[in-house]
Amino acid sequence: MKTTTTRTRLPLIGALALAAALAACGKHEDERTAGQKLDGAIAEAKQAGAEARADASRAANTAETKMKQAAAATSEAVADATIVTKINAALLADDRLKATKIDVKAQDGHVTLTGTAPDAGSQTRATTLAAAVNGVRSVNNQLVVARNG
Repeated sequence: MKTTTTRTRLPLIGALALAAALAACGKHEDERTAGQKLDGAIAEAKQAGAEARADASRAANTAETKMKQAAAATSEAVADATIVTKINAALLADDRLKATKIDVKAQDGHVTLTGTAPDAGSQTRATTLAAAVNGVRSVNNQLVVARNG
């Protein structure tokens, strides 16, 4: 414990010695006593330390916020990719939809289906399959029903 106290006091003692030396070398006469000069140097050192701690705290808070934002964005992207994969698998497993070209996109859990459905029932079925996937918040079905003939 004594070593820690010595380490924390050593920079302060050095700063005080430097302040006293600079005060003695000054070109203008300072009417303060040596004790007053020393008290002033101590106060300045304490203020500088407090400002450094505040700056470090602000920097740490900013870094933490940015890390949380990056983690959230990454998590959303992974969730959206998982949603797209599960919907594509469900569409491929459906007998009427597996032969169709349906493009699935997801952003923040909101799914958009584009392409062509063979009939109105298949168009509705695609919405039902997409909505059943965990994490889907909404489905925007823009599928066009194929016209025969």
